[in-house]
Amino acid sequence: MPDFQALARALRGDEAPARVFNLELFVDEPMRAALWARKGTNKPVDPADPLAVAQRDAALFDALGYDLIRIHLPGAEFPMEIPGRESTERRGDQGYLVHEHAGPIQTPEDMEAYPWPDIARLDTRPFEWAERHMPGGMKAFDLTSQFFECACWLMGYESFFLNMLEEPEFVEELLARIARVYHDYTRLLCSFDCVGAVWAADDMGFKTQTMASPDWLRANILPLHKEAARIAHDHGKLYFLHSCGKIDPLMDELIGDVGIDAKHSFEDAVVPVEDAWDRWGGRIGIIGGVDVDFLSRATPEQVRSRVRTILEHCHAGGRYALGSGNSITTYIPLENYLAMLEEGRRFTAG
Repeated sequence: MPDFQALARALRGDEAPARVFNLELFVDEPMRAALWARKGTNKPVDPADPLAVAQRDAALFDALGYDLIRIHLPGAEFPMEIPGRESTERRGDQGYLVHEHAGPIQTPEDMEAYPWPDIARLDTRPFEWAERHMPGGMKAFDLTSQFFECACWLMGYESFFLNMLEEPEFVEELLARIARVYHDYTRLLCSFDCVGAVWAADDMGFKTQTMASPDWLRANILPLHKEAARIAHDHGKLYFLHSCGKIDPLMDELIGDVGIDAKHSFEDAVVPVEDAWDRWGGRIGIIGGVDVDFLSRATPEQVRSRVRTILEHCHAGGRYALGSGNSITTYIPLENYLAMLEEGRRFTAG
């Protein structure tokens, strides 16, 4: 049975975990559809029904053994299309544009004309449904607080880093406007009893170091996360941080000042999850760590062996939840994902 409160106590270190808990930031839609079909129904999800995805996912992830699932409200995203210009930039697997050179905001006039998300106008029916009908013991989250990442996308990486040096006040104003949206969305999420956690998703690093200098991130980005974490904690919610790459220089501030409750996104080539647990698991929860590249290339038996190794290292001491190092992508074999979950259940059963 779902038991978010037991998951929360385990991640906070309040008690030894009674079982292996599962957590994922994303499970891509084609994977969710394939899992739903395997459960014995091919009933399609009606994209026009605002409740369809939440209803399906609550049933699906309940069956898969999750205590905390993502429910997303469309309209909270930042549009990345550039009006009047056909973009040549890469479209990511999640459907958004990733601007390398120049995004939709290049001037103060662009910033004024930009269609900022209006959190007050979001359709909250999925969360209203979850308040009444989600399986007992299960809670929901949504990702938010992509402060640094969103600024890079809106300006484009090249333009953003140039403006950090040449037009710092312009960058500060952009970050302030992004923060207002995300802080408003955090307040909205926290107004629902069915929400158990707010999951910040803000990639601040790459394989060998942070994307910007640690001092710049401490001065400009971490205070925005600190305010989001304060909002979450004031409402009794957990605050998780997903951040890819090597952000080791920021971890003491993220734990001691920002107040994150758990860290997510671990890659074997950057910081293997066992190392992360050894370094920070006594102070915060550690989520995931089954490397996505490994999950994509390994056999199911190799996945089982790796999961056992991780659990033997991280689970007994608590403050750990099993999951991928990043997300369950469309290119991960379905059998490997299911092998990861099944091995967690086997580990619990002894």
